[in-house]
Amino acid sequence: MKRYLFTLLLSVLTLNVALAEATFTTIPPRQVIAGNKFNITFRLKDGEGSNITAPEIQGCTLLYGPSTSTMQSYQNINGRTTSSKTIDFSYVYRADTPGTYTIGEATINVDGKTLRTSEVQFKVLPADKASQSNVKVDDYSTHTSDKQVSKDDVFVRIILSKSKAYEQEAIDCTIKLYTKYSISAFMPTTQPSFDGFLIEEIDLKSSLNEIENYNGQNYMTAILKKCIIFPQKSGKLTINSGKYDITVVQYERVNMGFFSNSRPVEKQINVSSNSASVNVIPLPLPQPDGFTGAVGRFTIDSKLQNNSFRTNEAASLIYSIKGTGNIKYVKEPIIDFPSEFEQYTPKNDIKASVSGGNVTGSMTIEYTFVPQSVGDFTIGSDKFVYFDPSKNEYITLSTPTYDIKVTKGVSTSTSSTVSQQDISVKNTDILHIKLGDKHPSKEHPMYIYSILYWLIYVIGIIGFAGIIYFNSKRIKALSDIKGTRLAHANKVAKKRLKLAKSYMEAHENEHFYEEILRALCGYFSDKLGIQLSQLNRENIKSELLNYGASEALILKIITILDECEMARYTPEKSDEQIEKLFDTTSEVINEMENITPTKR
Repeated sequence: MKRYLFTLLLSVLTLNVALAEATFTTIPPRQVIAGNKFNITFRLKDGEGSNITAPEIQGCTLLYGPSTSTMQSYQNINGRTTSSKTIDFSYVYRADTPGTYTIGEATINVDGKTLRTSEVQFKVLPADKASQSNVKVDDYSTHTSDKQVSKDDVFVRIILSKSKAYEQEAIDCTIKLYTKYSISAFMPTTQPSFDGFLIEEIDLKSSLNEIENYNGQNYMTAILKKCIIFPQKSGKLTINSGKYDITVVQYERVNMGFFSNSRPVEKQINVSSNSASVNVIPLPLPQPDGFTGAVGRFTIDSKLQNNSFRTNEAASLIYSIKGTGNIKYVKEPIIDFPSEFEQYTPKNDIKASVSGGNVTGSMTIEYTFVPQSVGDFTIGSDKFVYFDPSKNEYITLSTPTYDIKVTKGVSTSTSSTVSQQDISVKNTDILHIKLGDKHPSKEHPMYIYSILYWLIYVIGIIGFAGIIYFNSKRIKALSDIKGTRLAHANKVAKKRLKLAKSYMEAHENEHFYEEILRALCGYFSDKLGIQLSQLNRENIKSELLNYGASEALILKIITILDECEMARYTPEKSDEQIEKLFDTTSEVINEMENITPTKR
């Protein structure tokens, strides 16, 4: 009975193996150095094979093989037992010549079928050139404790993809450890400084898993840091060296009678990396209108949900910027909406990833606006200008012009309706006043000779005249867009400052700086009559002087703008500094309101 059960179990397991599809794959060597031996394994899984043939490999000599090893595994899941069988066929080669080589097809017969492996490439590195230390990465016999660890045995390199670049151009930066010894401890004491650069970090897992030939020597390597850096100013920018405490593993011989052995000995050393410099070229002059610092290659698209709107109803204009470069630091386009539209803070959604030593992604901006007047309007086309380093030129992209129609919507205030009703009632009362034989006092309590009648009559006339006056002023203001913007400049700025204050109190520093910048730029655009797209440091200075602003006030304004420009991307200020910036901005706008503009 026991024999029967054993036979049945064996049959079931054999059936499970047979049901699995056989696979035949190549396991290449990880690291190969010229002159050394290495293994190549061909693995057969879930099958019985025969007549295996190994390929010839150029630049390598087959020494012997195959040696065969078999592994059987069993697994029970929910009462169901499965098995897997793996057979490894290992061959030993010698690497004769450095280079990149291909492991061709190996073949084996399984159940009357011929299985073939796929081709796999591997690299043979040159052997170490003669050096003073004579320490080899693959030979522990050279790692003896009596040897001094030299600067050529363990070091850290800062590697830049380019030594010459334009402002805001992406540069691939890698900090890499090179060692011939095993490392048991690694501690940075001083990190390299990136003054003058914006940094986009790349997540990675550091491990000593690659051998690299550098300056004629082979080293185990590990990437300590990888990032994309963007230079923020022209001239020579230097990444200062980092300092590291490293513990390496050496070996000392221990005599044990007739035998000798080696035991590991840890030794701490101090290592400094190199410094690395970039010659940063200023962006070509003159810079075209609409350029705000985008460097790379980009496309832009815009979308308006329809071309028919109603007053007091919110609508959205969507801009999408896609490309490769400093996408995370691109400023959103400033849309010149009609002055009759109320605008809200744009919503930004940035998605970016690092690929091929550069940053690729998209920025989606949603502009929300509310039409407040009936009529036909135009949202003008906007320019997006970027600099393409590969072409050494500025590229201008334009979005379409949107002609829209605004009809009467739901009123947010009943004042105008009430006024019309008052006018209607007043006119009706006047029309129905009758003079005849009957004394008015007998028919109406408010007869013509009463004080109440004349009071209502005078108020009606004044009200009607007021409506005509204010309506004419409104028509004049609408026809004078520049005057309207000027009149509302302070109101709009204070509204944005209020929003900035809420961001400040919520410690949302990035949004705070953005809103301060919008408040100032919008204010000066309206106050000085300059289109937002054409607003820059130089014309702000000149126009403020013409307006009658003092040199001290202009300096204060420019300082705020510069601080916002830098801080919105590196918001690392204290609460006191942020609050001071808010107060200074409020003071600047108040000072501007107290200036009597000079005639221009």
